[in-house]
Amino acid sequence: MAAIEKVKVVVLGDSGVGKTSLTYLIAHNKPLMSPGWTVGCSVEVKLHRYKEGTQAQNTFFVELWDVGGSNGHRNTRNVFYQPTHGIILVHDLTNRKSQINLQKWLSEILNQDNSNPNQLSSVEVDSEQFLGSTQIPILVIGTKFDLAEEKQRKNQYRRLASSIAEQCGADELFVNSHQPRSLAPGTSNSVKLTRFFDKVIERRYYSRISPFSDRRRIPAYMMSTSTPLSNKPNQQYLSPRFYHMD
Repeated sequence: MAAIEKVKVVVLGDSGVGKTSLTYLIAHNKPLMSPGWTVGCSVEVKLHRYKEGTQAQNTFFVELWDVGGSNGHRNTRNVFYQPTHGIILVHDLTNRKSQINLQKWLSEILNQDNSNPNQLSSVEVDSEQFLGSTQIPILVIGTKFDLAEEKQRKNQYRRLASSIAEQCGADELFVNSHQPRSLAPGTSNSVKLTRFFDKVIERRYYSRISPFSDRRRIPAYMMSTSTPLSNKPNQQYLSPRFYHMD
Protein backbone atom coordinates (compact mmCIF):
# COMPACT_ATOMS: atom_id res chain seq x y z
CA MET A 1 0.00 0.00 0.00
CA ALA A 2 1.43 3.36 -1.06
CA ALA A 3 2.02 6.02 1.51
CA ILE A 4 -0.19 9.11 1.39
CA GLU A 5 1.22 12.59 0.88
CA LYS A 6 0.07 15.51 3.02
CA VAL A 7 -0.35 19.27 2.89
CA LYS A 8 -0.49 21.77 5.73
CA VAL A 9 -3.23 24.40 5.98
CA VAL A 10 -2.92 27.04 8.72
CA VAL A 11 -6.22 28.25 10.23
CA LEU A 12 -6.01 31.83 11.55
CA GLY A 13 -8.38 34.25 13.27
CA ASP A 14 -9.18 35.97 16.54
CA SER A 15 -9.85 34.02 19.74
CA GLY A 16 -13.47 32.96 20.05
CA VAL A 17 -14.39 33.04 16.35
CA GLY A 18 -14.90 29.26 16.28
CA LYS A 19 -11.76 27.95 14.56
CA THR A 20 -11.67 24.77 16.65
CA SER A 21 -15.31 23.91 15.93
CA LEU A 22 -14.80 24.68 12.25
CA THR A 23 -11.69 22.53 11.81
CA TYR A 24 -13.39 19.65 13.62
CA LEU A 25 -16.43 19.90 11.34
CA ILE A 26 -14.23 19.96 8.24
CA ALA A 27 -12.18 16.96 9.38
CA HIS A 28 -14.95 14.76 10.82
CA ASN A 29 -18.16 15.93 9.11
CA LYS A 30 -19.84 16.32 12.49
CA PRO A 31 -20.02 19.10 15.08
CA LEU A 32 -17.74 19.35 18.11
CA MET A 33 -20.02 19.24 21.13
CA SER A 34 -17.71 20.79 23.74
CA PRO A 35 -15.04 22.98 22.12
CA GLY A 36 -12.34 24.44 24.35
CA TRP A 37 -9.84 27.26 24.06
CA THR A 38 -6.81 26.49 21.91
CA VAL A 39 -3.50 27.10 23.67
CA GLY A 40 -0.68 27.15 21.16
CA CYS A 41 -1.91 24.99 18.29
CA SER A 42 -4.00 21.87 17.68
CA VAL A 43 -4.12 19.76 14.52
CA GLU A 44 -7.02 18.01 12.80
CA VAL A 45 -6.54 15.79 9.75
CA LYS A 46 -8.87 15.33 6.79
CA LEU A 47 -8.58 12.70 4.06
CA HIS A 48 -9.14 14.54 0.79
CA ARG A 49 -9.55 13.15 -2.72
CA TYR A 50 -7.81 15.48 -5.12
CA LYS A 51 -9.76 16.03 -8.37
CA GLU A 52 -12.22 13.33 -7.43
CA GLY A 53 -13.92 11.63 -10.36
CA THR A 54 -11.20 12.45 -12.87
CA GLN A 55 -8.20 10.51 -14.19
CA ALA A 56 -5.99 12.70 -12.01
CA GLN A 57 -7.74 11.60 -8.81
CA ASN A 58 -5.40 11.01 -5.90
CA THR A 59 -5.69 10.87 -2.11
CA PHE A 60 -3.99 13.27 0.29
CA PHE A 61 -4.04 14.10 3.97
CA VAL A 62 -4.88 17.73 4.74
CA GLU A 63 -3.51 18.88 8.10
CA LEU A 64 -5.56 21.73 9.57
CA TRP A 65 -3.37 23.66 12.02
CA ASP A 66 -5.71 25.56 14.33
CA VAL A 67 -3.48 28.32 15.74
CA GLY A 68 -4.56 29.96 19.01
CA GLY A 69 -5.54 33.59 18.58
CA SER A 70 -4.34 34.97 21.92
CA ASN A 71 -2.42 38.25 21.62
CA GLY A 72 -0.08 37.03 24.34
CA HIS A 73 1.37 34.44 21.94
CA ARG A 74 1.84 36.79 18.98
CA ASN A 75 5.62 36.73 19.17
CA THR A 76 5.86 32.93 19.27
CA ARG A 77 3.17 31.84 16.80
CA ASN A 78 5.63 31.90 13.90
CA VAL A 79 6.86 28.43 14.93
CA PHE A 80 3.59 27.06 13.56
CA TYR A 81 3.77 28.88 10.23
CA GLN A 82 6.64 27.08 8.51
CA PRO A 83 5.96 25.58 6.09
CA THR A 84 2.50 26.77 5.03
CA HIS A 85 0.80 25.36 1.93
CA GLY A 86 -2.59 27.06 2.39
CA ILE A 87 -4.31 29.58 4.67
CA ILE A 88 -7.86 29.66 6.03
CA LEU A 89 -8.86 33.03 7.51
CA VAL A 90 -11.75 32.75 9.98
CA HIS A 91 -13.98 35.47 11.40
CA ASP A 92 -17.17 35.61 13.46
CA LEU A 93 -20.12 36.99 11.48
CA THR A 94 -21.52 38.55 14.67
CA ASN A 95 -18.22 40.31 15.46
CA ARG A 96 -17.22 42.92 12.90
CA LYS A 97 -13.83 43.51 14.50
CA SER A 98 -12.84 39.87 13.96
CA GLN A 99 -13.36 40.36 10.22
CA ILE A 100 -11.37 43.59 10.14
CA ASN A 101 -8.54 41.83 11.99
CA LEU A 102 -8.13 39.31 9.16
CA GLN A 103 -5.86 41.89 7.51
CA LYS A 104 -3.57 41.73 10.55
CA TRP A 105 -3.56 37.94 10.58
CA LEU A 106 -2.60 37.79 6.93
CA SER A 107 0.08 40.39 7.50
CA GLU A 108 1.42 38.40 10.45
CA ILE A 109 1.91 35.17 8.53
CA LEU A 110 3.32 36.93 5.45
CA ASN A 111 5.70 39.20 7.38
CA GLN A 112 7.28 36.93 9.97
CA ASP A 113 10.55 38.84 9.83
CA ASN A 114 8.82 41.98 11.14
CA SER A 115 10.49 42.65 14.50
CA ASN A 116 7.79 45.01 15.71
CA PRO A 117 4.37 43.30 15.98
CA ASN A 118 2.69 46.70 16.38
CA GLN A 119 3.61 47.50 12.79
CA LEU A 120 1.42 44.69 11.49
CA SER A 121 -1.68 46.85 11.54
CA SER A 122 -0.09 49.21 9.01
CA VAL A 123 1.17 46.50 6.66
CA GLU A 124 -0.76 46.31 3.41
CA VAL A 125 -1.05 42.94 1.70
CA ASP A 126 0.48 43.08 -1.77
CA SER A 127 -2.22 41.69 -4.04
CA GLU A 128 0.43 40.88 -6.64
CA GLN A 129 1.78 38.36 -4.16
CA PHE A 130 -1.27 36.22 -4.83
CA LEU A 131 -1.32 36.45 -8.61
CA GLY A 132 -0.22 33.71 -10.95
CA SER A 133 0.81 30.11 -10.36
CA THR A 134 3.06 30.96 -7.41
CA GLN A 135 0.25 32.18 -5.15
CA ILE A 136 -0.47 30.53 -1.83
CA PRO A 137 -4.15 29.49 -1.74
CA ILE A 138 -6.37 31.35 0.73
CA LEU A 139 -9.94 30.72 1.85
CA VAL A 140 -12.06 33.11 3.95
CA ILE A 141 -14.73 31.60 6.23
CA GLY A 142 -17.34 33.42 8.32
CA THR A 143 -18.64 31.38 11.28
CA LYS A 144 -21.78 31.57 13.48
CA PHE A 145 -23.91 32.17 10.43
CA ASP A 146 -26.96 31.08 12.41
CA LEU A 147 -26.49 33.89 14.94
CA ALA A 148 -26.15 36.74 12.45
CA GLU A 149 -29.26 38.73 11.67
CA GLU A 150 -30.76 38.45 8.20
CA LYS A 151 -29.63 41.90 7.10
CA GLN A 152 -26.10 41.34 8.37
CA ARG A 153 -25.82 37.91 6.78
CA LYS A 154 -26.93 38.99 3.33
CA ASN A 155 -25.50 42.47 3.16
CA GLN A 156 -23.12 43.95 5.71
CA TYR A 157 -20.99 40.94 6.60
CA ARG A 158 -20.95 39.51 3.10
CA ARG A 159 -19.64 42.83 1.79
CA LEU A 160 -17.03 43.14 4.54
CA ALA A 161 -15.77 39.63 4.01
CA SER A 162 -15.49 40.24 0.28
CA SER A 163 -12.94 42.98 0.89
CA ILE A 164 -10.17 40.68 2.14
CA ALA A 165 -11.32 37.78 -0.07
CA GLU A 166 -11.24 39.86 -3.24
CA GLN A 167 -7.87 41.33 -2.31
CA CYS A 168 -6.40 37.82 -2.13
CA GLY A 169 -8.43 36.37 -4.98
CA ALA A 170 -9.95 33.97 -2.46
CA ASP A 171 -13.29 32.20 -2.21
CA GLU A 172 -15.43 32.90 0.84
CA LEU A 173 -18.12 30.92 2.60
CA PHE A 174 -20.36 31.23 5.64
CA VAL A 175 -21.04 28.33 7.98
CA ASN A 176 -22.79 27.22 11.14
CA SER A 177 -20.26 24.85 12.67
CA HIS A 178 -22.99 23.17 14.72
CA GLN A 179 -24.76 22.00 11.55
CA PRO A 180 -23.07 19.38 9.32
CA ARG A 181 -25.28 20.49 6.45
CA SER A 182 -23.22 23.70 6.29
CA LEU A 183 -20.55 21.65 4.51
CA ALA A 184 -22.75 18.87 3.12
CA PRO A 185 -21.61 17.35 -0.20
CA GLY A 186 -23.03 19.16 -3.20
CA THR A 187 -23.55 22.47 -1.43
CA SER A 188 -21.84 25.66 -2.56
CA ASN A 189 -19.74 25.67 0.62
CA SER A 190 -18.57 22.10 0.02
CA VAL A 191 -17.65 22.87 -3.60
CA LYS A 192 -15.60 25.90 -2.55
CA LEU A 193 -13.84 23.97 0.21
CA THR A 194 -13.00 21.12 -2.16
CA ARG A 195 -11.72 23.58 -4.75
CA PHE A 196 -9.53 25.24 -2.11
CA PHE A 197 -7.96 21.94 -1.00
CA ASP A 198 -7.36 21.02 -4.65
CA LYS A 199 -5.55 24.35 -5.14
CA VAL A 200 -3.36 23.71 -2.10
CA ILE A 201 -2.41 20.26 -3.38
CA GLU A 202 -1.95 21.52 -6.93
CA ARG A 203 0.52 24.16 -5.86
CA ARG A 204 2.36 21.88 -3.45
CA TYR A 205 2.82 18.83 -5.67
CA TYR A 206 1.89 19.47 -9.29
CA SER A 207 2.88 23.01 -10.28
CA ARG A 208 6.36 23.88 -11.41
CA ILE A 209 7.68 27.38 -10.66
CA SER A 210 9.58 28.97 -13.49
CA PRO A 211 13.23 29.70 -12.62
CA PHE A 212 12.71 33.09 -14.26
CA SER A 213 9.76 34.08 -12.07
CA ASP A 214 10.11 36.91 -9.58
CA ARG A 215 10.52 35.10 -6.25
CA ARG A 216 11.17 38.21 -4.20
CA ARG A 217 7.50 38.73 -3.43
CA ILE A 218 7.11 35.19 -2.10
CA PRO A 219 8.35 34.43 1.45
CA ALA A 220 10.92 31.64 1.65
CA TYR A 221 8.63 29.30 3.56
CA MET A 222 6.17 29.39 0.64
CA MET A 223 8.81 28.20 -1.82
CA SER A 224 9.39 24.68 -0.50
CA THR A 225 11.43 22.52 -2.87
CA SER A 226 11.90 19.51 -0.62
CA THR A 227 9.03 17.49 -2.08
CA PRO A 228 9.23 15.77 -5.49
CA LEU A 229 6.74 16.96 -8.10
CA SER A 230 5.52 13.46 -8.82
CA ASN A 231 1.91 12.36 -9.16
CA LYS A 232 2.71 9.32 -7.04
CA PRO A 233 2.89 9.72 -3.26
CA ASN A 234 6.19 8.71 -1.70
CA GLN A 235 6.17 9.93 1.90
CA GLN A 236 4.68 8.30 4.96
CA TYR A 237 2.06 10.31 6.79
CA LEU A 238 3.02 11.31 10.33
CA SER A 239 0.43 11.24 13.10
CA PRO A 240 -1.06 14.63 14.07
CA ARG A 241 0.58 16.40 16.98
CA PHE A 242 -0.70 18.83 19.55
CA TYR A 243 1.33 21.80 20.69
CA HIS A 244 1.03 23.95 23.76
CA MET A 245 2.76 27.08 24.98
CA ASP A 246 3.37 28.02 28.59
